[in-house]
Amino acid sequence: MQNTVSNMIQNPILPGFNPDPSIVVVGSDFYIATSTFEWYPGVQIHHSKDLKNWRLVSRPLNRESLLDMRGEPDSCGIWAPCISYSQGKFHLIYTDVKRFDGNFKDAHNYYTTCETIDGQWSDPVYMNSSGFDPSLFHDDDGKMWFVNMVWDHRYQRNQFGGILLQEYCPKQKKLVGEIKNIFKGSKLALTEAPHLYKRNGYYYLLTAEGGTFYTHAMTVARSKHIDGPYELDPYGYLLTAKDNQHLGLQRTGHGDLFDTPSGESYLVHLCGRPLAGERRCPLGRETGLQKTYWTDDNWVRLENAQSDGLPEMQVPAPKLPEHPWPKQNKRCNFDSTTLPIEFQWLRTPFPERFMSLDTRPGYLRLTGRESIGSLYEHALIARRQEAFVYQAQTSLDFKPSNFQQTAGLICYYNTSKFHYCYISVDDSGQRFIDIMSCLGDQSLCLTFPLREGQLDACQTDKRFILPENGTVFLRASVKHHTLQFAYSLNEENWTTLPINLDYSIISDEAGGGDGCHFTGGFVGMACQDVSGQQCIADFDYFEYVEYEDK
Repeated sequence: MQNTVSNMIQNPILPGFNPDPSIVVVGSDFYIATSTFEWYPGVQIHHSKDLKNWRLVSRPLNRESLLDMRGEPDSCGIWAPCISYSQGKFHLIYTDVKRFDGNFKDAHNYYTTCETIDGQWSDPVYMNSSGFDPSLFHDDDGKMWFVNMVWDHRYQRNQFGGILLQEYCPKQKKLVGEIKNIFKGSKLALTEAPHLYKRNGYYYLLTAEGGTFYTHAMTVARSKHIDGPYELDPYGYLLTAKDNQHLGLQRTGHGDLFDTPSGESYLVHLCGRPLAGERRCPLGRETGLQKTYWTDDNWVRLENAQSDGLPEMQVPAPKLPEHPWPKQNKRCNFDSTTLPIEFQWLRTPFPERFMSLDTRPGYLRLTGRESIGSLYEHALIARRQEAFVYQAQTSLDFKPSNFQQTAGLICYYNTSKFHYCYISVDDSGQRFIDIMSCLGDQSLCLTFPLREGQLDACQTDKRFILPENGTVFLRASVKHHTLQFAYSLNEENWTTLPINLDYSIISDEAGGGDGCHFTGGFVGMACQDVSGQQCIADFDYFEYVEYEDK
C-alpha cells in the first residue's frame, strides 16, 4: 500500500524567486509556471504529483524565436505566464515587457504550444500589446478566450485600466471579434493577473489587486456570461495579508485556482517572506499554496473559515500518494556538456558566445564580455537562492592580464544591486582578491559603511594578494541579513575577508524605493572583460548548500 502525503504541506512550496504562479492539472500531474523576468531561458515550470514535492522540469522559452531580451531593463522580460492544457497540448501564454520606467510598458503578448511539457515549444503567435498578465481560457463549447489587464498610459488616468476579453481563433491564429473591458476592479485598485474559470453555471474571474508588495490581495468576481457584468464577492478578498504585517507569509496575491483529480480545491499564489526586523525579501517573491472550498452559494473560500482570507504557513495536504523526487546533488562538477537546469543567465538567447562546457572538459568556461551593469551581454551563470541561510562555493583558474578583467563569485539581484568577490590584477600585474558592491544606484565601491555592531571594514587600499598562478577557491556564506566572502588556495585553509556585507540589499525592496523590482537573489559565477580582449575564466565546480534556519 502506498504511503499518503503527510497531513500538512509547508509554505512556500516553491521557495526562492518563483512569482506569479499559474497551475494546470493533467491526469495525476501538477505543473506550475512562474515568471522569470530578465533571466534566460524564460518561464520556469515545476512538476509535482502530490503538491508537496516539486522539481524543475522545463524552461520553454529557450531560443531566439521565442525570446530575446537583449537591451531590456531590470525586471522587464517575462511577466506572469499562464499555462493550460487542452486537446492533447500544453498551451503557454506569456508577456515580454520591453520597458519598465515611465508611462509606457511596451508589453507584447505571445502564445506557444507543445505536446510535452519538456519538449520543443512552437514558434510564438503574437497576440496583442495592450497590457500584461495575459491568460487563456478554454470554454466547454470549444471556444478559446484571451484576457489581459489593459495598461492606460494617459496622464492622470488609472494605469490599471481593467480586464480585457477577446476571442482567440486557432484556425486564423489571431485574436478576433470585439474587445470588451469586463472588469474595472474593486476599490483596492491596481487590478491585474486575470484568470477565468467556469463552475456551476458561473464564469469566475480571479484577479490580483493592491500591487505586488505589502498591500497585495486576491479578488473574485462572477457572472452568468463570460463578457459580464461581473459581481464582486460580497465576502471580501479571497486572500490577503495586507492588514496583518506580523504573518510569516506577506505580499500574498496573484495566483490560480484548481482542483485535484479527487475533487479537492486549492489555490496557488504569490508570497514573500521578509527578513526579521525589516521589509526586505532576498528570496524574492515565492509560490505558496492554500486549501480552499466552495460555499453553498457558489463562492470560493480558504478552508480555514476563521482565517478571513489570511495565508497560512502550513496547509492540509491532498489525499494523494507521497511522491518525492531524487535529491539534487549539492555540488555540480560540470562533467556534462549541458548546463544543469538550476542555472540561468541574463537576457541573451546566445549563451555560446560567453559560455562553454566542452572547450575544457570538466570545467565551465566563461569568456569575459561586458560589465555587470550591461543590459545586453555579460558572462554570468547563477542559480536561485532558496533559503535564508546557505553557503555557495566554487573554484576558478583565472589569470587576468589587466585591471579591466575580473572573474569570481557573485551574489546578485540585478545590475544595480550585488556583492561581488572578484579576482583581478593591479598595474604591476599582481593578482589580488577584492569585493565590489553596488547598493541600488549604479555607484560601485570596494567597501562601504557597515551596519552597527558588525566588523570594521577593511581599508580600500588593502588587498588580499594572490600567487601569480594557480586555482583560487571562493566561498559566500549567507545568514539572513549578513554575507561574508572567503577564499582559499587549497580548499582547506580559508581566509575570511574582514567585512560583513549587508545582504538585505539583495532584494526588490532595497535601493531605489519600495516597489521598484520583481526578481530575487541569485548566487553564481561571473567574468568580465571591458577591455574587449575576451579573457577566460575556468570554473571547476559550483556547490550550493542550505543550512537549518536558526
